[in-house]
Amino acid sequence: MEAAVSTSRYPFDETVERLQRAIAAGGATLFATLDQRAAAQAAGLDLRPTTLLIFGNPKGGTPLMDAFPLTALDLPLKLLIWEENGAVRIGRVPVAAIAERYAVTGLDDLLARLQASLDTLIATVT
Repeated sequence: MEAAVSTSRYPFDETVERLQRAIAAGGATLFATLDQRAAAQAAGLDLRPTTLLIFGNPKGGTPLMDAFPLTALDLPLKLLIWEENGAVRIGRVPVAAIAERYAVTGLDDLLARLQASLDTLIATVT
């Protein structure tokens, strides 16, 4: 299972801001906002507007990481926002892909709740 991509109905900066606010409103922690374009420019390179949001809720992720430690390689969750051909895209790895990657079993309810939270977050901008 690959990454999932959606298109925002908002401009780039507004999409990033709306997702940041929705993360906080949903009770999750925004651990980092990485402006990858700014990092590229600091290295003398050009990159389209690209921002990575790293976020999560320890109440959801901790039980998963406790039972399956390697899931911490993909947790906390991440959203990649970039501009491409005039459209603003939002990419993420579906929770089912993380579960499959690390052979997670027995936590179907938790996985469903995590995916529902991710879907709700994406719906704020699509």
